[in-house]
Amino acid sequence: MKFLSFTKKKVALVLGVSLIAQSLLLHIQPTYAADTKAPAATTAPAAPAAPTPALNEPKPAAKSAIIMEASTGAVLYELNADEAFPPASMAKMMTEYLAMESIKEGKFKWDSPVTASKNAADVIGSGQLIAENETLTFKDMFNAMSIYSANDASVAFAELLGETEENFAKMMNEKAKQLGMSDKAHFISATGLSRADLKNPPASIEGETKMTARDAGILAYNILKDHKEILEFTKIPSLKLRATDKTPMINFNWMIEGNQSNTNLKKYAYAGLDGLKTGSTDDAGYCFTGTAERNGMRLISVVMGTKTEPERFNETRKLLDYGFNNFEIKPFLNAKQEIDSLKIVNIKKGVQTQVPLVTKTGLTFVTRKGAKDTDFKITAEPLEESKLVAPITKGDTLGKVKVSYNGQEKTVDLIANDDVQKGSWIRLLFRSFKNFFSDMFKGIKGGS
Repeated sequence: MKFLSFTKKKVALVLGVSLIAQSLLLHIQPTYAADTKAPAATTAPAAPAAPTPALNEPKPAAKSAIIMEASTGAVLYELNADEAFPPASMAKMMTEYLAMESIKEGKFKWDSPVTASKNAADVIGSGQLIAENETLTFKDMFNAMSIYSANDASVAFAELLGETEENFAKMMNEKAKQLGMSDKAHFISATGLSRADLKNPPASIEGETKMTARDAGILAYNILKDHKEILEFTKIPSLKLRATDKTPMINFNWMIEGNQSNTNLKKYAYAGLDGLKTGSTDDAGYCFTGTAERNGMRLISVVMGTKTEPERFNETRKLLDYGFNNFEIKPFLNAKQEIDSLKIVNIKKGVQTQVPLVTKTGLTFVTRKGAKDTDFKITAEPLEESKLVAPITKGDTLGKVKVSYNGQEKTVDLIANDDVQKGSWIRLLFRSFKNFFSDMFKGIKGGS
């Protein structure tokens, strides 16, 4: 009986080999053993994060406020940040954005002429330095708008870019949508003046100019991302509009670092601060969008609706101090780094059956100072099997790793760290034989 049992197994083995050989030889592409699946996605083990101790958060005396990290837009603190208020001249940040965009697009150059119309020259409020039909260079007009918050210069840009200020306001609203500002962000003029103060209020646009503190932060974030050259203007403490002027324009931003040598303003000067835009009207109160950089980290702060001019700067100082004292930029992954939970993936039809993976780029996070690696959650996943097929070139994307920290979530590609050439059909045939016999003998051994 033992002999008969052995003979049956032997016959089954021979028949199996014969069938698989015929199948393989009758097809152009050989089949594969079942054991070729990529490793399952895993999450790196991590101890539960301890509760984060409460920070000494600021309590700004303002209607609304926000602090953001400038490279990521991560929010570090907010107060009533989604209620819309009049922003006053902070609305000019959008006028500045569109003016700089026209330079980047090649429509104008910094030495292009800009002429002020009667409508521009007659506008009330800050500025009032430019005469009707006076022509300045684009750069000089921009100096007036960004340093001296000049309404006349702002309207001159609106008419240059939109033909009329009303058309330009429509451009402002369209750009607000493109930049991801909320549906509460609304512009009716290039200056931020209230409708009652406009000599030619827009007939086709209703309401008043309004923004939330978050909107102002988003607008500042995009200016710094797309047109960082604005800081070369906004950091200037004072400047003559024309060389022949007797007195210079004084920057309304008392906090710029350059005021450290100014006897009257040095108590407001803040190390690393180089922008961005003040604003004040009876309706808006005193507002300020500031930005400062220290130790490689740039912050954006917004305060809206403070009661006095000094207060908007004092409250901004509280916000920036809080941000710089409690947060930092933390590199978490490096480029070309292995991820423990997914070091390799299996490859079909290759000379090699596996290829090592590394990160394509590094990742950084805005974290509270002292954040631990266990505060981060890592999840790695390979691409679907149909895409894990030779040939593979070093650098090909074969997976992704997702890292989460305190509401922030970032993803980076996992790439092949080696080439994998496509295997010949004979190599793949013999590999299939090998896998078949291995599985067969495992089955015989397990059943004996």
